[in-house]
Amino acid sequence: MQYLLLIYGDQNGWESMSEEERGQVFQAYGTFTQELEDSGAMVGGNALQPTETATTVRVRNDETLTTDGPFAETKEQLGGYYLVDVNSIDEALEWASKIPGARHGAIEVRPVMVFEEGGS
Repeated sequence: MQYLLLIYGDQNGWESMSEEERGQVFQAYGTFTQELEDSGAMVGGNALQPTETATTVRVRNDETLTTDGPFAETKEQLGGYYLVDVNSIDEALEWASKIPGARHGAIEVRPVMVFEEGGS
């Protein structure tokens, strides 16, 4: 079963960190990512650019509307994700608890709907 581990945190906290602290966070993510890859559970993952680089698209009455920034102002922003393929929700939750961002933000674990190719 595939699960998306969505990493939420306060992106402003990043700017308040020292270079040494940022280095420690990068190292922690590198170690976690290697452990996840070595386990065979990692399908993919990426970090996201800050929310000010986002554009939100809505279509209303056949008109496409774009807005700079995320959908809504929140205290925690989506900063990245891991896509894992594991045997159970418990295993997905265990991996989520090891993500460094869980120490200062939140990790949302959500099952992925996997569709067969050419199927409906």
